[in-house]
Amino acid sequence: MTLSEGDRAPAFSLPRDGGGKVSLAGFRGRKLALFFYPKADTTGCTREAQDFSRLAATFSRTGTDILGVSADPMPRQEAFKRKHTLNIALASDETGEMLAVYGVWAEKSMYGRTFMGIVRTTLLVDANGRIARIWSRVKVPGHAEEVLAAARGLKAG
Repeated sequence: MTLSEGDRAPAFSLPRDGGGKVSLAGFRGRKLALFFYPKADTTGCTREAQDFSRLAATFSRTGTDILGVSADPMPRQEAFKRKHTLNIALASDETGEMLAVYGVWAEKSMYGRTFMGIVRTTLLVDANGRIARIWSRVKVPGHAEEVLAAARGLKAG
């Protein structure tokens, strides 16, 4: 499935840090910066999560929540969050179902080897549950700031 800006964001329910579940419905009436990252505690993913964490209070003032999603199991996500003192929500999609629906689970290649994995992607979902912006194949430096600027430009719910 290929998602486009203006589409309704697909519903999801995933295990989250701190226990329990997180779902798209839980963000109704607020904007959501939904970022998909390949692997917890790797250099790029750590930097991305730290950047979103650093700006979390500013995102909140724009009526925007932040959720990071990877295929890592929850214990790894919890350790990642603790180790880097992250103050954003993290969720796990070990089954890959949500990752596939959102179109971020794809063939990748590195050092001449091909494999399936998460393509670093961010979606900005508006307060009505529609996809306002999509960033695919994200380059980490300056990305969180770019998402924040886009969130500021969206009206609140």
